[in-house]
Amino acid sequence: MFAGLPPARPDDGALRASVRALRAADGLLLGVLDDDPTGSQAVHGIEVVTVLEAPAYQAALGGPAGACFVLTNTRSLDESAAARLTGQAARDLFAVAQQRGARIQLISRSDSTLRGHVLAEVAAIQAARREALGRGFDGVLLIPAFIEAGRLTAGDIHWARAGPELVAVGETEFARDPAFGYRASDLRDFLAERSGGTIRPEQVASISLEDIRLGGPDRVAERLAGVSGGSWVVVNGTEYTDLDTVARGVLLAQRAGRSFLLRTGPSFVRALAGQDPQPPLRGARIWPGGAGGPPGGHGLIVVGSHVGRTSRQLAALRARRGTADIELDVPAVLAGAGGVAAATARQAAAALRRSDVLLYTSRAVAAGRDPADGLAIARTVSAALAQVVHDALAARPGWVLAKGGITSHDIATRGLGIRRAVVAGQLFPGVISVFHPVEAAPHAIGLPYVVFAGNVGDDGTLAQVVDILNGAREGT
Repeated sequence: MFAGLPPARPDDGALRASVRALRAADGLLLGVLDDDPTGSQAVHGIEVVTVLEAPAYQAALGGPAGACFVLTNTRSLDESAAARLTGQAARDLFAVAQQRGARIQLISRSDSTLRGHVLAEVAAIQAARREALGRGFDGVLLIPAFIEAGRLTAGDIHWARAGPELVAVGETEFARDPAFGYRASDLRDFLAERSGGTIRPEQVASISLEDIRLGGPDRVAERLAGVSGGSWVVVNGTEYTDLDTVARGVLLAQRAGRSFLLRTGPSFVRALAGQDPQPPLRGARIWPGGAGGPPGGHGLIVVGSHVGRTSRQLAALRARRGTADIELDVPAVLAGAGGVAAATARQAAAALRRSDVLLYTSRAVAAGRDPADGLAIARTVSAALAQVVHDALAARPGWVLAKGGITSHDIATRGLGIRRAVVAGQLFPGVISVFHPVEAAPHAIGLPYVVFAGNVGDDGTLAQVVDILNGAREGT
């Protein structure tokens, strides 16, 4: 399949420059409703907002990027709660754009391995647009590619890199997720599966790599001109130039009067914003203001994700014996044992005075009775981790890293009190973002916060990140 593809278009920056020019000429804002905090892995210089408050969106959209992420964390909620929260955030974003006299594009950013409330969240945003503007979107584009992490779409099949191989995503561990599991790898079949058959595969349009690479933005715009009634469109992409081409095609189609909601992985956010890549963060660039870390400030590493990749990374870090390792007793937390989080926080605060601290949940997965119960368990455990971080902040860690989507959100909001932060960039190309808090708890201001998705990196990546952060603290 890949061998028969037309060659990718050249990556000379011209497409990105044209996207930026179109956005500026049309005065377009960009709002990204992100169902966990890891969607900003491909961008930089854009604010993230963790609160459902229109004034916070107004402030974030007023920045030079004209864009913001709203961290909804809906992947941790049941479907009805996710839809309500998503709809409210979308209504507020439309209202802020109207107050500014501008138009806003909305991206529903979710997992590049297809986990999340895909249909319910799209329906909620469609309803919000009808309420705000009198009509819904003409089409919904499904673009789950995450180029840097090896999540690619070709022949309408979504693929995930596993070591040196590409595996159809329906055959990966992510497809067996207890809350969001699925079987299909062809994205048209995936939508049919998730809809319970109300969407038929033949009803889903497709923009192929031949359209993108041979026809360019004009062909993409032509294909989109025929989309109506809120129908779905699968978008293929294996290179950033594919996504840049689609981004320009979407803008051209919108200029001709069409409207689109975008359900995407992380990479298309960068493409639609027209951002150029930047080098991985190192040294003083990791720290707010480039000042370097607090002298001697040790790091706090928090691991909540239970995917196999995270557990292997955790084992590799522990094997080096360079951290004080503290396990949060999940069965005790779920049993309601009093004082577990407080006692763990005291232990972590004491250990931070002498070394980096690795705080992790016990690895045996606490299974729920059903997907909703499983998500409730995950929220309870994540809340306990966040309480530990909140209480341990008094020990003034030099940096904080959180591993896992739900964990990252709760550490940001409950542990560090972050309301707004700027995405400084990533520690590796397109993966593992560093947030610089703008509005947060006093001890969190000036503290790099590293958001590390559970499903990225190889077995040694977590240990490598710790080395990078410690090197940065020492100015190397």
